[in-house]
Amino acid sequence: MAAEAPPRARQSIYPPPFDAVTAGRLKRPLDDPFRLTRFGVNHTRLAPGAASALRHAHSRQDELVYVLEGGPTLISNDGATELAGMCVGFKAGTGDAHHLINRTDADVVLIEIGDRGAGDEVEYPDDDLAALDGPGGKRVFARKDGTPY
Repeated sequence: MAAEAPPRARQSIYPPPFDAVTAGRLKRPLDDPFRLTRFGVNHTRLAPGAASALRHAHSRQDELVYVLEGGPTLISNDGATELAGMCVGFKAGTGDAHHLINRTDADVVLIEIGDRGAGDEVEYPDDDLAALDGPGGKRVFARKDGTPY
């Protein structure tokens, strides 16, 4: 069962202080147990007040989020939208920065799906942060001026 999959060992990949935004988020990867390599899948639980991520836009990776339980708020370039019982997708390269926030008193449960293509860079328009494609395809974080974290 997805809700019983082992949780990600490190719940946030963001450097401090940005990691605080996702406090209360529990990600359970579902791709690795099935040895999937072309796309990633997470069963994600957001406690009240938690965010799915910093508001971000991918250069090369598409994303899809399906809401299983609860009513998160999507924050995108278009503003705020309630997503109870819905799914939403984000095409890579559009610049539509987005994230979900649990503004309710109950947990929100999501399935997140995204591709794992190389060369993806991530823009965080609200923060002095950028995620770059580093050595070996590993994501590295830097400030917008290029200074590494």
